[in-house]
Amino acid sequence: MIFDCPGSHKFKHPEPETIKCLHCGQEAEIWTDEAEVACPGCKKIIRRQEGQSCLGWCKYAKECVGEKIYNRFMKNKKGGR
Repeated sequence: MIFDCPGSHKFKHPEPETIKCLHCGQEAEIWTDEAEVACPGCKKIIRRQEGQSCLGWCKYAKECVGEKIYNRFMKNKKGGR
């Protein structure tokens, strides 16, 4: 690891957040390193609306967060499961 980049914090030190289900309106808990979660109400998949992240452009991203986290981020960014 080269240093602790502020942009990678939510991936290396995930925290819970709540997001609202677009299907039924119920809130669901999702961790900052997750892209999707099943709604506890209607059981449909809720996808996080990802914004820009340094992992998408930084040449040191894979080294910074590790290959597993980096690959999962890139897969989720492309909409894969």
